[in-house]
Amino acid sequence: MLDTPPEERFDRVTRMARRLFGVPVALVSLVDENRQWFKSRSGLDDVTETPRNVSFCGHAILGDDIFLIRNALADERFADNPLVTSAPHIRFYAGMPLRSAGGVKLGTLCLLDTKPRDFDADDAAALRDLAAMVEDELEAFQTATTDELTAISNRRGFLQLAEYGLSFCVRHHQPATLAFIDLDGFKPVNDKFGHAEGDFALAKFAEVMRNSFRSTDLCARMGGDEFVVLLTGANEQEAEVVIQKFCLQLHDYNAQARRGYDLAFSSGLVEFQPSDPQSVEGLLAAGDAKMYLLKAAKRRH
Repeated sequence: MLDTPPEERFDRVTRMARRLFGVPVALVSLVDENRQWFKSRSGLDDVTETPRNVSFCGHAILGDDIFLIRNALADERFADNPLVTSAPHIRFYAGMPLRSAGGVKLGTLCLLDTKPRDFDADDAAALRDLAAMVEDELEAFQTATTDELTAISNRRGFLQLAEYGLSFCVRHHQPATLAFIDLDGFKPVNDKFGHAEGDFALAKFAEVMRNSFRSTDLCARMGGDEFVVLLTGANEQEAEVVIQKFCLQLHDYNAQARRGYDLAFSSGLVEFQPSDPQSVEGLLAAGDAKMYLLKAAKRRH
């Protein structure tokens, strides 16, 4: 969700929080390794992110309940923080950690004020309730961007996450390679063994993908028996090595599974150049074209 456009379903909650608590600023923040980024911000128009090392939310996600600072100037941890000594001149902060469906803490729903204030048990209960609403919306977003059968990203999720990954590569001058993957001989699996077995095969193929590729690689099912992997930080030659490792692991799966058919694939690799960046859709089209040529060559032989 990082760097995705504002959405009304999150903005609705921050507007509600701002009115309910009478604070000038309410935010939905997402925290990654180096920064906190605001998915929704009510009352803070000119800032979209801050470094994590000065953020209040970076502290909040380390706990399991509301992180509360009634007066930042009186708190030795934050008295000299640049967000306190200069704009937005934070004095009061209350942040409730936001969790994914799997329990991972992603960020916070937080309240900011430029003056110290009290925060009682009723306020805490209300903030927890609003945070639960945000978590529901986060789960809905995850559901909309995840392929139900294989539990990896769907096309929509891939397009959003790939944009972020490629932007990172451009900022840090790193290469990336997209592998467009299509299963070989998948139609006979459905025809001979039935669609339930076909679904099982797709799920197992995705499982081997998750276990084979690096944790930094983005795997997705684009639809039907088409898959894609974006390998950030890897040029085409390095990506070839990773693909070969995947081939070996798929061979091992076939040898152990003995389902009456083997899972195999063709892939087209396209390198992304940060100095001359292509769009995600452009990479997909080029990878698809390369994959099709390789698949056609296999048929001829």
